[in-house]
Amino acid sequence: MVDRVSAIFVPIVIALAAMTLLGWGLAGGNWEAAILNAVAVLVIACPCALGLATPTALMAGTGVAARHGILIKDAEALEIAHDVTIVAFDKTGTLTEGKPELVLHRAANGDHDTLLALSAAVQAGSEHPLGRAVVAAALQRGLSVPKADDTRAIAGRGMAARVAGRDLRLGSWRYIDELGVDLGPLKSLADELQADGNTVSWLADLTHEPTLIGLLGFGDRLRPSAAAAIHKLQALNIRTLLVSGDNAGSAAAVARLAGITEVHAELLPDAKAALIAELRSKGARVAMVGDGINDAPALAAADVGIAMASGTDVPMHAAGITLMRADPALVADAIDISRRTSAKIRQNLFWAMAYNVVGIPLAAFGLLSPVIAGAAMAFSSVSVVTNALMLRRWKGQAR
Repeated sequence: MVDRVSAIFVPIVIALAAMTLLGWGLAGGNWEAAILNAVAVLVIACPCALGLATPTALMAGTGVAARHGILIKDAEALEIAHDVTIVAFDKTGTLTEGKPELVLHRAANGDHDTLLALSAAVQAGSEHPLGRAVVAAALQRGLSVPKADDTRAIAGRGMAARVAGRDLRLGSWRYIDELGVDLGPLKSLADELQADGNTVSWLADLTHEPTLIGLLGFGDRLRPSAAAAIHKLQALNIRTLLVSGDNAGSAAAVARLAGITEVHAELLPDAKAALIAELRSKGARVAMVGDGINDAPALAAADVGIAMASGTDVPMHAAGITLMRADPALVADAIDISRRTSAKIRQNLFWAMAYNVVGIPLAAFGLLSPVIAGAAMAFSSVSVVTNALMLRRWKGQAR
């Protein structure tokens, strides 16, 4: 905004100063007075709002936001955030607490302990919340977890490993379906779990032919402030979406509790980024909120990426804003401080322009000396900077 204003303001002021110099010099022949009046035009037009008040407002805005747990990486993110029209939320770890617990494990052959032990072996060493929940449940039951070899993550789908000579795959319904595994009688149980808002993972054996071993059901609680955060954003006329890689049933249940009506589920990381890009192509200003590695492409694709510091480091590097507390209510606060900062900049630009509209003609007609013009310019600087520093009194609503 300031760049656009200065691109017009600066050439006009220089042209007016040149016209003042030539007008006084050629018309009256008094080049000394011409120089003084031209200098007075340049001095009175010193763009305080551009040179002082704007960076002061940005510093005050980012500073007060940091004190309230909102780390704004650069001025661009702060400037863009005030114009956001859509906020897309990830589910796990963003709207939910990100601390899932294993609520049920059911083996296709009835050997539930073996199912849990093999699943823990595949997930051993994983940083994913579901993986940690599986390992914790196996240790809590005192099971002996075998060692896994050739463990690798399948982006957006799950895990693969060899355990006791068996070629195992653990992941989402989409992944297991791609592998051609028959879910059999456990399909109806999975549907019930998902309808209640639980996440379901499947373990399959591909050693000889795709064979289902069993399913794992995980429960995760909605963050206490999630529903209030969504309501506040909607009160600001901001459209909210849930964008998740989880199954449709679980995503819909969480969205219903949070008050979100638009849900996009079972999306791989690149599909999330593509959805964000599609929304932007339709003219929307989009903010993406996430905390996991799978959210990083969508965070980078958004106009403003907002990362939860409770998650991994990758999304924080991809995002322009980081929430230092795992509180969705800080999203609305981040947009609010951005809007207030932009408002301060617009106020300062208005007063600076009004001041120049009055001061420049007086200087051009010789009614202001450079000394008086300098004093007036200094007073203008103090006034617009003081207005910018009023941002320090801002208090966010998230607690």
